[in-house]
Amino acid sequence: PDPLSLFTLEEALFLSGSSLMTLGFAAVGSHDIPVMLLAFTQAALGMIFVALLIAYLPTIYSAFSDREMLVALLEARAGQPPTGVTILQRVYLNNGNAILLDETWSRWEEWFARIEESHTSLVALVFFRSPMPDRHWITAAGAVLDAASLLDSTVDTPRNTRSVLMIRAGFLSLRRIADFFGGTIPYDPDPAPDDPISISRIEFDEVYDELKAAGVPVIEDRDAAWRSFAGWRVNYDRVLLGLARLTSAPYAPWSSDRTMPDMQHIPGMTPFDAFDLRPKYEIAPEQ
Repeated sequence: PDPLSLFTLEEALFLSGSSLMTLGFAAVGSHDIPVMLLAFTQAALGMIFVALLIAYLPTIYSAFSDREMLVALLEARAGQPPTGVTILQRVYLNNGNAILLDETWSRWEEWFARIEESHTSLVALVFFRSPMPDRHWITAAGAVLDAASLLDSTVDTPRNTRSVLMIRAGFLSLRRIADFFGGTIPYDPDPAPDDPISISRIEFDEVYDELKAAGVPVIEDRDAAWRSFAGWRVNYDRVLLGLARLTSAPYAPWSSDRTMPDMQHIPGMTPFDAFDLRPKYEIAPEQ
């Protein structure tokens, strides 16, 4: 017999759709076409969703890998957990000067531009953690921004255009990422230089003394250095702390180790409720 005469159009549509969508419907018989089409449409949408997800996985991984490359490289310069003061100390302790950091500022300026694009279009990346549990993209960002702020405020060297541009790229990037969460992280888009920050004067003085002891040429006017540093830090202080809390970032000084009173509503672990991962070993100094 003619194969085309074995089934009606309705039965053939039902059998082919059931096979293609792997629905496994019962044997061919009389079926309601609207119900059948609805079932096939739903199954097709599921397949399309899975296909799109699979197609996005390489894009997501590429953006994640690109972000983590500089985060991993920063450990050699900033220690673990990363701090801005360590970046400056290691440069000057090795008979260097601020010029050696020019490439660092340029690379991190580009890094901030890339994560602004990737972390607002693929927001899940904000919560993707580093392969090493004591690394985190937001604490790395905070360390680099603090290093540049300390350089331009406290170190006795001509103002570096690259570090200034990196700071601006950094706080704009963090603000755009914070904006995606619809006001969850409160911040002033145009803060005054003398607005309060989360860093105390005592903490700044300790860092000032550490830099001086490491041979970093600091300016003599400590008060002026503090005012200048606070004027830089105020641009990214609140978004840095808010994102660190939102992502439950591991311990790092001046970022995930503190919060603001008006940020208690932000979901995530509060400082020291999260994993407080300190360096697991220390390299003994040369004798």
